Amino acid sequence: MKNIVTKWNNISLILRILVGMIIGAALGLLVPKATGFAILGDLFVGALKAIAPVLVFALVMSSLANAKEGSNANMGTVIFLYMLSTIIGAIVAVIGSFLFPITITLTDAAAGDSPSGLIEVVENLLLKLVSNPIQSLSEANYLGILCWAVIIGIALRKSNDTTKKCLSDIAEAVSVAVRWIISLAPFGILGLVFHAVSTSGIEIFTEYGKLIALLVGCMLFQEFITNGIIVGTCLKTNPYPLISRCARESGLTAFFTRSSAANIPVNMELCKKLGLNKDNYSVSIPLGSTINMDGAAITITVMTLAAAHTLGIEVSIPTAIILSILSAISACGASGIAGGSLLLIPVACSLFGISNDIAMQVVGVGFIIGVIQDSCETALNSSSDVLLTATAEFMQWRKEGKKLPF
Repeated sequence: MKNIVTKWNNISLILRILVGMIIGAALGLLVPKATGFAILGDLFVGALKAIAPVLVFALVMSSLANAKEGSNANMGTVIFLYMLSTIIGAIVAVIGSFLFPITITLTDAAAGDSPSGLIEVVENLLLKLVSNPIQSLSEANYLGILCWAVIIGIALRKSNDTTKKCLSDIAEAVSVAVRWIISLAPFGILGLVFHAVSTSGIEIFTEYGKLIALLVGCMLFQEFITNGIIVGTCLKTNPYPLISRCARESGLTAFFTRSSAANIPVNMELCKKLGLNKDNYSVSIPLGSTINMDGAAITITVMTLAAAHTLGIEVSIPTAIILSILSAISACGASGIAGGSLLLIPVACSLFGISNDIAMQVVGVGFIIGVIQDSCETALNSSSDVLLTATAEFMQWRKEGKKLPF
């Protein structure tokens, strides 16, 4: 049995998901009445729905409790650029979703609750923030979970090392449990694709293609246009030699590994090649893999607005701005989670009063397109870590009259 599990885990998750999609589509076309296959998708989404609230709470609380105050002179600039890039990424996704509104097929989509206006949205947000923490966990109130995780995490920063280590161990244990569930994603995807194809036909893939195009388009715009403006403004020079090098040497490997954490050594080596100060990048690169999540912010925003459009919820500009900020904050918690940005979609969905059941269906759609979405997202996230770290240091070089290495 152990050998079977080992061999299963040694096969690329991307390959396993592709096989699951193909088998699910084939079964949906050939035996559409064999509804028993659909339970695989229900079990997969149900498991994610059960563990996601605990995961968000444990990771955010542990991250804040274990945060260390950095003495790096450039760290303030780096963090500012990280957060600016992440927020702008969410705004890019909002604009893209307004220009090219996408709807997705959801079961009982009409069950969603639509807030009547911005005031009601803000009221819902504030009331959910102060909801009982235990109740928030049991009812999957992600705003309450996020709020209490931040408060308790900051409060625990003064605790002893044993307590902090315990929090880290709990967060890691929950993350391992999620990875176990994600390793079964091919079976869940098989069930989800079977249900989609058997009920909606092969045309469902046209819908997914439009969603992928919007996501990838927003990420490419962020990589080459938005980041180009940020870097060009900061350095007052042509940013594209630096952007192309980061995309080539960092983004390409991250695209295939689909892990910002796994790409940290690649980024550290690239920083060394660029001549950056090791005391700077040894802190900013690991930090970036945690909080620099413009790709994740794009995914969260696009998927949430797709759900809102499907439910007929009208999104105003002020509400979209709130969503952008919330998506940026949520994205900072996506690090270390397998399919992390997808599991944080319910946080943003709760802003519009979208039920957890509907939100987790959106997560399921995300896993279907995740082969492309997650690869592009990780490539953007990881390459931006080096890009913005280098930008912060090169700004200092310019002030000192040093020549830039590009």
